[in-house]
Amino acid sequence: MKSSNSLKSLRSILLVTAVAVGAAGFGAAAPQIFSPNTALADAVKVEAPAVFTFADVVDAVSPAVVSVRVEAGVEPASNEEGFDFQRRGREFFEEFFRNGPRGDFRRDQRPHRKFGQSQGSGFFVSEDGYVVTNNHVIDNGSKFTVVTSDGTEHEASLIGTDPRTDLAVLKVDADQEFTYVDFGAQRPRIGEWVVAVGNPFGLGGTVTAGIVSAHGREIGASRYDDFIQIDAAVNKGNSGGPAFNLKGEVIGVNTAIFSPSGGNVGIAFAIPAALADEIVTELIDNGSVTRGWLGVQIQPVTPEISESLGLDLENGAIVTSTQAESPAEEAGIVAGDIISAVDGEAIKGPKELARAVAAFDPNSEVEMTVWRDGEKQSVTVKLGTLDQASLERSPNQAEPTRLKQLGLALQPTQEGLLVTGVRPDSRAAEKGIREGDIIVSVNGEQIETMRDLRTGLKSAREAGRNSALLQLKRQNGTLFVPVPIGRG
Repeated sequence: MKSSNSLKSLRSILLVTAVAVGAAGFGAAAPQIFSPNTALADAVKVEAPAVFTFADVVDAVSPAVVSVRVEAGVEPASNEEGFDFQRRGREFFEEFFRNGPRGDFRRDQRPHRKFGQSQGSGFFVSEDGYVVTNNHVIDNGSKFTVVTSDGTEHEASLIGTDPRTDLAVLKVDADQEFTYVDFGAQRPRIGEWVVAVGNPFGLGGTVTAGIVSAHGREIGASRYDDFIQIDAAVNKGNSGGPAFNLKGEVIGVNTAIFSPSGGNVGIAFAIPAALADEIVTELIDNGSVTRGWLGVQIQPVTPEISESLGLDLENGAIVTSTQAESPAEEAGIVAGDIISAVDGEAIKGPKELARAVAAFDPNSEVEMTVWRDGEKQSVTVKLGTLDQASLERSPNQAEPTRLKQLGLALQPTQEGLLVTGVRPDSRAAEKGIREGDIIVSVNGEQIETMRDLRTGLKSAREAGRNSALLQLKRQNGTLFVPVPIGRG
């Protein structure tokens, strides 16, 4: 897929640009000032000083950037502004709309409601016509058209998609060699220049520039969140387009924006080149992406959780449950285990564990470092293939009993103690415990009755701990919550 022939003469062009930047900078020379009496003939003969410019980079990479038109089998549902919310509830962008901190994370594509079309961006990554774009640009499409920078239209076929990273690959079959670009091998530094080229609002090849604002952004898109944040103007229609460094290398694939209005406010997110390169290569080679599967639900190890277990851990992921007949269950991993390393590589938290497991092929055997009952041990797991299995529960009802210490009303069930009420000003409310939760264990000890719960809280207090660790079951899984017990 990659070749040293990409962007012929780009290296020499960019070398000239770099020299000009180094010599002139941003304020190396003041502009010529003309008096009202200066003749126009004299003015046009004055040479402009050497200045910083993106023009050479843009000239070189623009032929590789395309517009992507998608025709859907049915007319997409849109709101009055023309946003495409047809797939709003899908997994990848679910949290963008529901839990955005001060606005909406939006897919930056603009559907054409009359003809059931949507528009996005993309770019060639091979001279024989492979095009990278976003999965949400082509999702549910029945016909794909790639429009090059000179206006030529090519029909394209869908090679493969990966909804979890929101990437897709199209293929143009034509009797010509396309100008293409490479993914950058090095992670860009915060503050480096970035140039975005794409198809905002269906306008065709449009260039904007800015800087790399941050790395490792998690925006609730998926378990694989690791976005680059940039401040180059990105709008609806830029989805799937590339963000370039000054070498003409792709440093990211523009995917989402944060905006209260739906337009650019200077906060955009791009899939890092390293991840995109890996996924795109697999899509081209195999048509799909396979990932290792462990079969656990996990949450971060907070200082309170660590202290409540009598451990001194700052990193890792605590297992809240294991799925039936999963690799984790077969390997003996249980709820309450803390996974701190995979094949010797330290795990900071749930995101890192998910990425580490996904990086292995199915059926790989991996060594996991697990903390259980205060002791570290090694567990060998043979990974499966990632699927969408889920857990459900149906608690039974019984007479409630109050636990004033935590501010809870509880009733026994076959699975544990069902929370039927939470006092608003209680310790339990402060920790996010809510009605419908089921308390199934305290500090790793399974409970069935109120007496079991009180005994567990007392044991933790006698051990000198400030918190006790409750394991809760919820409709969509389980989690661990440390509750303060040092007083009262």
